[in-house]
Amino acid sequence: MRRPLASVLTLGCKLNLADSEEVARGLQGCGYRVTTSLCEADAYVINTCAVTHVADRKSRKLVRSVRRLAPGARVVVTGCFPRAAGEAAAADLGADLVAGTSDQDKARIVSFLAEPGIEPVPSEATAAAGTHIARAFIKAQEGCNDVCAFCIVPRTRGRERSRTVERVAEEVRRATAGGAREAVITGTQLGAWGRDFDPPQTPAALIAGLLEATDVPRIRFSSLQPQDITPELLALWRDPRLMPHFHLALQAGSDATLAAMRRRYTAAEFVRAAERIRAAVDGVAITTDVIAGFPGETEAQFAETLALCEAVGFARIHAFPYSLRSRTAAALMPGHLPAEVVKERTARLLALGDDLWARFRESQAGTLRPVLWEAPRSGPGGARHAFGHTDNYLPVYAEDAGLDGRVTQGQLGPVYHDGVWGSVPGEAI
Repeated sequence: MRRPLASVLTLGCKLNLADSEEVARGLQGCGYRVTTSLCEADAYVINTCAVTHVADRKSRKLVRSVRRLAPGARVVVTGCFPRAAGEAAAADLGADLVAGTSDQDKARIVSFLAEPGIEPVPSEATAAAGTHIARAFIKAQEGCNDVCAFCIVPRTRGRERSRTVERVAEEVRRATAGGAREAVITGTQLGAWGRDFDPPQTPAALIAGLLEATDVPRIRFSSLQPQDITPELLALWRDPRLMPHFHLALQAGSDATLAAMRRRYTAAEFVRAAERIRAAVDGVAITTDVIAGFPGETEAQFAETLALCEAVGFARIHAFPYSLRSRTAAALMPGHLPAEVVKERTARLLALGDDLWARFRESQAGTLRPVLWEAPRSGPGGARHAFGHTDNYLPVYAEDAGLDGRVTQGQLGPVYHDGVWGSVPGEAI
């Protein structure tokens, strides 16, 4: 009997990737072949994003595209878009099922798409479900209680909910059994992990538990905030299995703007957190998110943000123009800036980010770092190369030598495409 094909399409954050991989495993377990390509399929799961109006528009466009591509297929829409726009909006676009992001919702998606008469696949054969075989995205936490003024996510993901160390470790072991060499631990507000337990726990307990309960070679802990960077947490990075890469969300470098955003730190506290990281972790890369053009932001305040970014020396900046989201505090604030001002500040922020990214890549030339080789990827001109990430999250291209899924020492060379060119020692760069 022909096994049906499901296309699992993901927009947005690493947490969405983790959710999609869980759904993919479930679909494979009940007999589906799974792809992440937009192609003709028997069923679609569209995991959406609504963090900005651009993400909202992309989500709507993708649902419409799928419905036009395969009018007879079953279409499930999940993720943040239905929670932000309303389930009726997703249904009007052509969804046959609209689901949330909880474990119960994921089970409902799989049950809805299960086809009678298809022979289930044994669980051990589905351990590598999803497409990120070398790097598995594992959800440890979701939801946020902080309610930053600009953010719709507390409304789309709900209150903070943490998975136990045992549950997260089980997911990591499953991924390792399927061939994953790196576990990327994700959450909506990962620094809040354990706050909802009785008694409360901290992310350090989660990391220590994973180091003890799993043997995955590489653990990458996703986004944190300055107040999460404690001596207890940083001490764990003495273990080489923890990757020297911290994504530390800034959003703004002006105290006035941070206060208006309802962030829980000052610019000076952010700088001190970055300094503590650099003092504790050799070869570390620090990346960040920054919003340009928040309501009421003056030119002088924006200049403070640029100056802080330069001073910290981020490896990479993810820059976003402020996006008005209904049902957020910022939507009701005075001082919304003209679109051309927001656009111009975003361009300046992007230019600084490009400059810092180039500097970071150039600083790595001539160094030897461990690289996890993933699926081959095309470079300029369409040539296919081996592709992977260093421990400090630098993309590396090399001559394709069947490296997929291996961790090797990589000799890093000149800037190439969106990363650097490299080689396995013994090969010429």
